[in-house]
Amino acid sequence: MKPHTPTDPAQRAAAEDNLFRAILTLESTTQCREFFKDLCTPAELQALADRWAVVEPLSRGEPYRRIHDQTGVSVTTIGRVARFLVDGNGGYERVLRKLNRDPA
Repeated sequence: MKPHTPTDPAQRAAAEDNLFRAILTLESTTQCREFFKDLCTPAELQALADRWAVVEPLSRGEPYRRIHDQTGVSVTTIGRVARFLVDGNGGYERVLRKLNRDPA
């Protein structure tokens, strides 16, 4: 039986912090791939990849339908990502800036 997810906000925040600290220890794309393939189901990993795939075209102002045609990501998901680009926590923009500044 799956253990109950903590409902206490402090416990939940601590669990998230532990996860984020674990992610920060990863040093390469290969290590990230291995970790996330262990951590996520294939569907969860695909959902994350789909969301990230639409961030850059959205940030350039491309229309939802064109992004959908190019990526296959649903218009609903594209709209959800667009909302977070505008009213989110700034994470998408921060990472985009870092990637555009740091050549791979």
